Amino acid sequence: MAIGATVFKAQLQISDTDRHYYETHELTLAQHPSETDYRLMIRLIAFALNAHERLHFTKGIGGDDEAELWQKDYGGDVTLWIEFGQMDEKRLRKASGRAERVIVYLYQEGAARAWWRQNEHPFSRFKNVEVILLHVSGDLEALSERSMRLQCTIMEHEFSLHSDRGDVHVTQEWLKRTDR
Repeated sequence: MAIGATVFKAQLQISDTDRHYYETHELTLAQHPSETDYRLMIRLIAFALNAHERLHFTKGIGGDDEAELWQKDYGGDVTLWIEFGQMDEKRLRKASGRAERVIVYLYQEGAARAWWRQNEHPFSRFKNVEVILLHVSGDLEALSERSMRLQCTIMEHEFSLHSDRGDVHVTQEWLKRTDR
């Protein structure tokens, strides 16, 4: 855990009817001093969208050899590498070479679209990479607190996140899909 990081605890109850996945996860997240509450919550959303018993948060921002969120198989090979925001081609090349599948989640629409226009062509050669723009409706930051209890529902690719502090809905726009 990074020095100066703020620790968040989240109980995330997931009901994903698309994948028939119904579990509750007790998660600990370290928020880097430069990370906003909004970005922290985007990481929780990405976890819920890809939830699996072997999906784990890593050191987070600044970890050169690790994804921010990844899943490894029992042999230690990376099956899923997840990044957030506008990554560079060098980091993407490393992720693509180490993992079976890579997902880049974008969440700031204006900046994300400008970045994608510049990177769409170079990123097209990576066949195991998906780029997804998340559209959030509702006050996502209002759900953030040091100790959270969240319910997540995923049905027909519609995502909802609920807590005592409010509700948020998220849609996904695939800018790049994998061939799988």
